[in-house]
Amino acid sequence: MIYFYFIAGAILLLSAVILYCAAPGRIPPEAEKMAKKFCGLNCAHRGLHTENQKIPENSLPAFAAAREKGYGVELDVQLSKDGQVVVFHDDDLKRACGLDIPVNSLDWKELSALPLFGTHEHIPLLTETLKTLGNAPAIVELKSTGANNTELCEKTLDILRLHGRYWCVESFDPYIVGWFRKNAPDVLRGQLSQPPEKYDSLSKFSAFMLGNLLANFVSRPHFVAYSNGKRPVIAQICLIMKPLKAVWTVRPDNDIAKCESENEIIIFE
Repeated sequence: MIYFYFIAGAILLLSAVILYCAAPGRIPPEAEKMAKKFCGLNCAHRGLHTENQKIPENSLPAFAAAREKGYGVELDVQLSKDGQVVVFHDDDLKRACGLDIPVNSLDWKELSALPLFGTHEHIPLLTETLKTLGNAPAIVELKSTGANNTELCEKTLDILRLHGRYWCVESFDPYIVGWFRKNAPDVLRGQLSQPPEKYDSLSKFSAFMLGNLLANFVSRPHFVAYSNGKRPVIAQICLIMKPLKAVWTVRPDNDIAKCESENEIIIFE
C-alpha cells in the first residue's frame, strides 16, 4: 500500500509541476482592447508576398498589400550591426540577398543597399514598416541572437510605443517574451512554439521544454502561436488553460475552416 501512495504522490507532484511550468498568463486590463483587435484576425506571414518573391516577404510592398486587403501581418525584427531595428527573418543574408553572412554583420546603410530576392525592394526598418502598415495590426516576432536580445527588446518596444497603432509581440525565445512580462506587462505577448523534433539545432532537453511549452513559467504568454499540425499532449494541456490561440503557418491546401474554428488568430502564407 505504501508504494501506491508513493506513486500517487509522485504523479500528483509531477502534474503540479507540469501545470505550473506550462500555465499561460492572464491578459491584463490594459491589453484586453488589443487582444480583441487580434481575435478573429487573419495575419499575412511576413506580409502578403508572392511565392516567386516578385513581391518579397517582409518588404514594404508586401505589408502594403496586406493592409489594402484588410489583413493583419506577422513580421520579424532583429538588429543591424549599428543597432537599427530591421525587418528581416533569416539569421543570414544568403537566401534573400545572396550573401552568406549574418544580418548583424552589416550596418543599416549596407543592408539597405541590398536587393531583396533580386528585386528593387530593400530590407526595411521597423519604423518604415509601421508607417506603411498604418492601422493594419502587426504581430512582431523578435528574433533571438543572444548577446543583444535586451537591446533588441528595448529598442523594439520604444519604436512600437512611438510609431505603432495595433501591435503585439512574440518570440520563440521565452526569455525575450519574459523580458516583456517584466518590463512591459501591459503589452500583449505571445510564445511561439513547435513540436520538439522541429528544434533540430537545440539539445533534446531544450527542445522538449520549448516544444511542450514548459518554459511558460518564464514568459507567461497571453497567447500561444503553435505550428500547424499535431501538438504534444503537454502543449495541449497549456491550451486547455485558455490562452489566446494562434496557428502558423496556414497554407491554401490546409483545412482552413478547422484552423479558424480552433484558433483565434491565423497566421497564413
